[in-house]
Amino acid sequence: MNIMLFGAPGAGKGTQAKYIIDRYGIPQISTGDILREAISQGTAMGIEAKKYMDEGKLVPDSTMIGIIRDRLKESDCKKGFILDGFPRTLAQAEALEQLLKELNMNLDRVISLNVPDELIVGRIIGRRVCSKCGASFHVINNPPKVDGICDYCGGELIMRKDDNKETVEKRLIAYHEQTAPLFNFYKGKGIMSEVDGTAEISEITKKIFEILG
Repeated sequence: MNIMLFGAPGAGKGTQAKYIIDRYGIPQISTGDILREAISQGTAMGIEAKKYMDEGKLVPDSTMIGIIRDRLKESDCKKGFILDGFPRTLAQAEALEQLLKELNMNLDRVISLNVPDELIVGRIIGRRVCSKCGASFHVINNPPKVDGICDYCGGELIMRKDDNKETVEKRLIAYHEQTAPLFNFYKGKGIMSEVDGTAEISEITKKIFEILG
């Protein structure tokens, strides 16, 4: 089962990906997490990507496509995968189609988590992520069982540097200009399903499982 989670930054894609992983045993491919790891390690790709991410801009397509190609070839993707945060532009979507064709894969379902902009900023500013496994929490909407500690692996929860109001607003502008049009792209292919991203987390998860079967 090959799935894509679609929606604005802060829509809840990372949170829902964890539940999908637990149920179906397929890996989450988060380009954001991969890039942040490269940045922390100080690789050439990480240094280049950091310039764009700090300004809330998109990382160049050539970098993103290369990351996805290498990841999909890994053995744990044989049963399926969850794409989170990619593609972000029509050009990337078209490149992904070509890549999946080369790898004899298909995208089975795109799930759109719909959340209005006015809720996004508060969600992201209150977001905390695990420094080890990348699990997402929120100080109000989805707090960890123990303050500052990940429920899943016991790692330290941190606030990402780019999770601030100014950067979030820039990211939302970029999303609406460049990513939102992909909704109709995938809807036209008959694989798009919409979910109310403002509902309770458990209700969103239940709806996603109903869609995936």
